[in-house]
Amino acid sequence: MSGKPEIEAFFDEATNTVSYLFADPLSGSAAVIDPVLDFDLASGSIETRSAQKILDAAGARGWTIALVLETHVHADHLSAARFITGRTGAKLGISARIREVQQHFAPMFGANDVRQGGGDFDLLLADGDRIPLGGLMVEVIATPGHTAADLTYRVGDALFVGDTIFMPDYGTARTDFPGGDARELYRSIHKLLALPPATRLFICHDYKAPGRDEFRWETTVGEQAERNVHVGGGRLEEDYVTMRVARDETLPPPKLLFPAIQVNIRGGRLPPPDAEGVHHLRIPIAIDETLSSDDLVPTGPVANVD
Repeated sequence: MSGKPEIEAFFDEATNTVSYLFADPLSGSAAVIDPVLDFDLASGSIETRSAQKILDAAGARGWTIALVLETHVHADHLSAARFITGRTGAKLGISARIREVQQHFAPMFGANDVRQGGGDFDLLLADGDRIPLGGLMVEVIATPGHTAADLTYRVGDALFVGDTIFMPDYGTARTDFPGGDARELYRSIHKLLALPPATRLFICHDYKAPGRDEFRWETTVGEQAERNVHVGGGRLEEDYVTMRVARDETLPPPKLLFPAIQVNIRGGRLPPPDAEGVHHLRIPIAIDETLSSDDLVPTGPVANVD
């Protein structure tokens, strides 16, 4: 099987995320990469506008969505994977290393409903796996570094790289999340840069680098190898690691970190409701080292104040 996919991008400016719909033009079999659930942190409200646009686009083209593929467990947006698979019957795929991510984060959030062994996902994928999609073949390339469970999907001349690399004028992703590693990321990127220079790269996020007025999310291997501000021009591994680690120390946590992780380790599924039918997301509290929990939690009865 071979061929060139038809690709449509969907940019969510609220989270700077790019989702993709691609298909085999002959059979109409289609896949979705990294769909976004619309979540308002201030109100706690969830909507599906962004995901519905993808479903509507597929319907308008007569495409049948057979796969939803996550490049990794995102920390900056909530996944709409479960919404799309529920509407289409598509299979949901992610790195088999999702099990490591779940083991790390599920206890932190009391997520006892997370299904053992990656059971919230249909396809647990590893480097070299191949998934047929009509007349196309989706090749799985492990690209750890941003997290341990990052994957790139190669389809014909296109690479869907997730957070492995950004546009050339913006650089590369952070590596300070659990399981992240700057040295691994450098090597993952160079695995991709060894592919033919005309290979197209489709990026998961864009933040408009200084001096650029428009959002962009498509580049090439050749452009990245020559111009990427972090790894281009033959930058050495040790120089990159030093730069990346120092840069990561200056970055704040993503705004949606805690909500995103809780939903995304469940494959886009919300935590189960309480007895009143209300779904809750947890926020772990980091207490200043000069305090103890006793300083902030009453040790005796709380007095009533009229």
